Amino acid sequence: MKILVFQHVVSEHPGSFRDVMAREGHEMHAVELDEGEAIPPLEGYDILLVMGGPMDVWETDKHPWLLEEMAVIRSWVEAGRPYLGLCLGHQLLAQACGGHVGPMDGAPEVGISQVPVQPDPLFAGVPPLCTCFQWHGAEVKRLPEGAALLASSEGCGIQAFRFGDAAYGLQFHMELTHTTAAEWGAMPEYEAALERVRGPGSLPQVQAEVEENYAALNDAAHKIFGNFLKIAETALAVA
Repeated sequence: MKILVFQHVVSEHPGSFRDVMAREGHEMHAVELDEGEAIPPLEGYDILLVMGGPMDVWETDKHPWLLEEMAVIRSWVEAGRPYLGLCLGHQLLAQACGGHVGPMDGAPEVGISQVPVQPDPLFAGVPPLCTCFQWHGAEVKRLPEGAALLASSEGCGIQAFRFGDAAYGLQFHMELTHTTAAEWGAMPEYEAALERVRGPGSLPQVQAEVEENYAALNDAAHKIFGNFLKIAETALAVA
């Protein structure tokens, strides 16, 4: 399958998902929207994968390309085409399809967490408490009409959802590599959120937590993304 990737900052890429793509022979084409790269014609792609980023969905004056991106996401998903969004990509899916995104009521979430997930083909083989990574200060406040809530936690009520048969949003990150935390911690917006939650100089502690949990995180990432690819194949076969 051909996978179109929307990126919003160079360090938020598909990460370990690229290993799954390579192993299964799928092709990936990334578009760096924050750098002004144009969205290509969509007809040649099977899957839309939308990554995280430091901007928020409501910052359309500052980032006007968000409007086009959400329009593309809406039309893609309404056509029943497979979609997976992580963090900002999760929020863009909700906002584009009639939900609502806003700042979190409490402090931003940063670090490893265990999120309880509901039974769904996306989470086949994943433990009921999924090891994942959080780094966000906004959240989905209201799901689009007809969406199914798949994961919720005390800190964030909408951690994952499904819209239709083949469109998924995950607030948490699964795609980490060994260098992800350091790369994100070097961005001013992310560093500020980290220090608000964990205190100044806390990046090494976050990196250590990622390494301590990396085996479980990577295993869940490969299972979730592999499951999504199977869901996508089924959706494309019946389209």
